[in-house]
Amino acid sequence: MKPILQVNNVVKKYGDKTALNNISLAIPQGSVFGLLGPNGAGKTSLIRIINQITFPDSGTILLDGEKLSPHHVKHIGYMPEERGLYKSMKVGEQALYLAQLKGISKDEAKKQLKYWFDKLEIGDWWNKKIQELSKGMAQKIQFVVTVLHQPKLLIFDEPFSGFDPVNANIIKDEILELKQKGSTIIFSTHRMESVEEMCDEIALIHKSNKLLDGSLVDIKKEYRSNTFDLGINAMNPNQLKDFLNAKYQIEDTFFKSLDNELKLSVKLEERSANELLNDVLPFGQVTHFSEKIPSINDIFIQTVTNN
Repeated sequence: MKPILQVNNVVKKYGDKTALNNISLAIPQGSVFGLLGPNGAGKTSLIRIINQITFPDSGTILLDGEKLSPHHVKHIGYMPEERGLYKSMKVGEQALYLAQLKGISKDEAKKQLKYWFDKLEIGDWWNKKIQELSKGMAQKIQFVVTVLHQPKLLIFDEPFSGFDPVNANIIKDEILELKQKGSTIIFSTHRMESVEEMCDEIALIHKSNKLLDGSLVDIKKEYRSNTFDLGINAMNPNQLKDFLNAKYQIEDTFFKSLDNELKLSVKLEERSANELLNDVLPFGQVTHFSEKIPSINDIFIQTVTNN
């Protein structure tokens, strides 16, 4: 897939501190790209460079094959973690002002704002001041002004911060709908469950260095251990464990289930999952059988801890 954004060997230093050390990324067009890393890893520095708030000490960034330049601002929508709304301004007045800064005419801005305010059911907020809104309500306004000018590249930094689960789900669905309409999304968050749900590709930055990047599926395959969770109502649990110990690596484990069955973690070596099932079926009723696919949270912790 063609990259819409290319980050080539970007270096950024603040005095003696290196924030980004020779970072290269390719963000595929029409994807949701997860930019991950602990606090202080360098994610915000990279996002600020893409938005031309700051500039790299070396390296280049290309948007749609062109070197990033001021005129590209209109093609980028950025929702920062620290929100930038003016608390004493009315919602509608502020949204119109910010839309026009992105090059939208006043009439077109009103049309787009009506669409979004109706869609998110916030039309009665038009004459409220930002300071009158809860954090989650203000987040919705920030989201609208970020996407209003229909940019080709959207950058969301912790977009679900301040939202209750219902509204977080609404915004998640809106982001995925924007992707379906052709937008490319860079998504920075500490909520790993959101990464699992939404991202096509990810990159992990730690201590200014890129530790891994690629498609979510390929990275999970790389970290898989060929281990399965097995739940079985065994007629003789000890006999089953002795039998499995002779052929597999097993250990007691825990997973949520509705039965009070024997729960084992079984690591396969040369044998297949089908062979394991065939081996255990004579011992009782299998109630649970699933591969222990590593979560992004597991991969994140393992990678950061080892580096």
